Amino acid sequence: MRLHDDPCSGNGYKVRLILAHLGQSFDYVRLDIDRAETRTPEFLAKNPNGRIPLLELDDGRLLPESNAILHYLAEGSRFLPVDRFAHAQVLQWMFFEQYSHEPNIATVRFWLTHGVDMTPWREEAVVQKRVGGYAALDVMEGHLSLNRYFVGDAMTIADIALYAYTHVAHEGGFDLCGYPSIMAWVNRVAAEPGHVLITDVP
Repeated sequence: MRLHDDPCSGNGYKVRLILAHLGQSFDYVRLDIDRAETRTPEFLAKNPNGRIPLLELDDGRLLPESNAILHYLAEGSRFLPVDRFAHAQVLQWMFFEQYSHEPNIATVRFWLTHGVDMTPWREEAVVQKRVGGYAALDVMEGHLSLNRYFVGDAMTIADIALYAYTHVAHEGGFDLCGYPSIMAWVNRVAAEPGHVLITDVP
């Protein structure tokens, strides 16, 4: 299989992380979003939405969207519960990540680390997104103060989805010092056998 990705992407890191935990080999197709390499006719033919990551299977089928890829790869593994309700809880947290967490924390990180022009509109947007980002972190802290992981007693793809941008939230100016349960969880995820860093790119 091939993973089309930009090494700086937290969404791409989610996929690299689950592949590492599964011991799954893959070919890495490096793209540079700052150079609009996901907007070329060749890439748009694979994913008309023009976004990474994109998983290309050996039979040629294509699957975009990081959390959909996580779900596909984790099927039948310890990272996706068989129990129907626990499975739904995993999806609950993955939807939370995409709706409440990623649009705030990941977006500000991208703006600040990619030299995006900080117009007055964007400066105001940063303020609003930090409010939303801290609100998401508050929800996570409350849950993790009572639970070691997001679903059950072991890491699932819900944890991988939320870990990807949480552990680099400081790059977007988010201070995690006031979130001891999140910090302890970040350390637990990083200590899992098979863990790779966001900078570990094939």
